[in-house]
Amino acid sequence: MKKNWIIFGTALVTTGVFTPMHAQEVAPSMQKAKIISADYVAKDYSYLYGMSGFSDALLKMHFQLYQGYVKNTNLLLSRFKELEAQDRDMSYDYGALKRRFGWEWDGMRLHEFYFDNLGGHDPLDKSDPLFQKIVKDFGSFEIWKKNFIATGQIRGIGWVILYRDPQSGRLFNTWINEHDLGHLSGGEPLLVMDVFEHAYITQYGLDRAKYIAAFFSNIDWSKVSSRYDEVVNR
Repeated sequence: MKKNWIIFGTALVTTGVFTPMHAQEVAPSMQKAKIISADYVAKDYSYLYGMSGFSDALLKMHFQLYQGYVKNTNLLLSRFKELEAQDRDMSYDYGALKRRFGWEWDGMRLHEFYFDNLGGHDPLDKSDPLFQKIVKDFGSFEIWKKNFIATGQIRGIGWVILYRDPQSGRLFNTWINEHDLGHLSGGEPLLVMDVFEHAYITQYGLDRAKYIAAFFSNIDWSKVSSRYDEVVNR
């Protein structure tokens, strides 16, 4: 019986079976997928090397992990096309891969938000519209920051996102469980912080508070502010 293979993380997956990945095990369907042009290209964040509070080794590992999400997103898109061409979009395999797509795509995009809002040095200007909105919704910038940090200290792995509700304009600090669970429907991400253990454990061990402090020291507020301006003036 012929099996269909696809890469998930560091394993080749067949229907209901996880098998350690070795180069010689790559099946023809995977080889075919490789020649299909990629829909997404991993961004180059090497300019973040040398950032205070983030070792180059930590960043290199994190960049590689992000690149894996880009690769698997493209691989899934290629596999969808293959199954659709075979009129198999009602198959169990197709449905299982569709369920996986949100994990890979969100993993790719959330890392891009995260890396894009790093590399800064200057604080958010008090005259900035985002600063004023934070004060309006939370009472003060320090109250907002304290709540964002507290959200980041929630036990478990995930993300913290400062979201804007496009209907009311209200801001929320939101915990995202995994990549694809907990997002606010229609929410507009302004500031994204990765609190999966891979983001800090090789440098800070289990001291997530020190990692979060390093994150805040390196936020590129000009980027976060531009995101806010873009969604408000859309």
